[in-house]
Amino acid sequence: MDIRRLSLAEWDEALPDDGFEVFHTPEALETLDAHARGELRLYGGYKGEQAIGLAPVFVREQAFGTAALSPPPGFGIPRLGPLVMPTSPKQRKRERVNGRFAEGLLEEVDVDASTTLFRMVCPTSYADPRPFGWSSLSVEPTFTYHLPVDGDTDAILKSFSKSLRREIRDAEDVDCSFEVGDREDVRRIYEQARDRYAEQDRGFTMTWPYVRDLTDALSAVDRCRPYVVRDADGDFVSGILVLYSNDAAYFWLGGAVATLEGTTVNSALHWRIVRDIAADEPLGSVDTYDLMGANTERLCRYKSKFGADLVAYYTVESEGAGMRAAKTAYRLVSR
Repeated sequence: MDIRRLSLAEWDEALPDDGFEVFHTPEALETLDAHARGELRLYGGYKGEQAIGLAPVFVREQAFGTAALSPPPGFGIPRLGPLVMPTSPKQRKRERVNGRFAEGLLEEVDVDASTTLFRMVCPTSYADPRPFGWSSLSVEPTFTYHLPVDGDTDAILKSFSKSLRREIRDAEDVDCSFEVGDREDVRRIYEQARDRYAEQDRGFTMTWPYVRDLTDALSAVDRCRPYVVRDADGDFVSGILVLYSNDAAYFWLGGAVATLEGTTVNSALHWRIVRDIAADEPLGSVDTYDLMGANTERLCRYKSKFGADLVAYYTVESEGAGMRAAKTAYRLVSR
């Protein structure tokens, strides 16, 4: 297999029709390249002139050595990592393509060097991380919730828990509106999320210029929508930034707890998002609502009410005492 470094235009041409995350899109990667420290390297694995593997990696030289990361930390990216597109349906050949691409990629980033820190959080479509484990890297599963969305909204609503359906009905009786917002609402959602993190004494690493540039770039290609709740006077109450790949809508930012007339309104906002997906808005190919994480018990108590499927994805990283020290140093330098 031939491993090549790609331009952004070549990456765009090689990207498959499905199976990728929203942050694999050229618009998202270009924005990250402008804001993240380090060099964005776009790797393609080719058989002849056909791309059968892709991986974006941010490479950053530090005092302790080299960090090769996908995604870079601090930008609200849950998953990035490798995409593999075997041409054969046969399991043996698919495993061979996956193994050779992983081997070639690790060689390119010099993962065997004692001073290289390697970390990838793989997309949900990447189901076989074994070649990375066979290369002495740590492989750990983590989880998200995927809600399948088709045109039958009645069936989807029935799959929700009784308490969630009640919250939706109660909110729909309140004098408020659930709608797609505008660019100013993106800023309001960002600030509300930032303030909520500060109230909880939790670190919030995303800057407004980054969120602004990312949402502008993705909105231009119908891959971002700010959904908002407004009160009877038309004032902003709460909101959710939704991002879109070809397959999924992602609950990316926002959703701070909000009430009107003593009634929680965010469940009804999620329901508006789901109904729009079912109506093929804004992309007809989207058939999944990704609730973005199922790894925090407190949050899972709410997210599990949607009756969504639990889906695994994998974190691949260097291990050992030396790498733990390097990761600590990287986090300190990143701040």
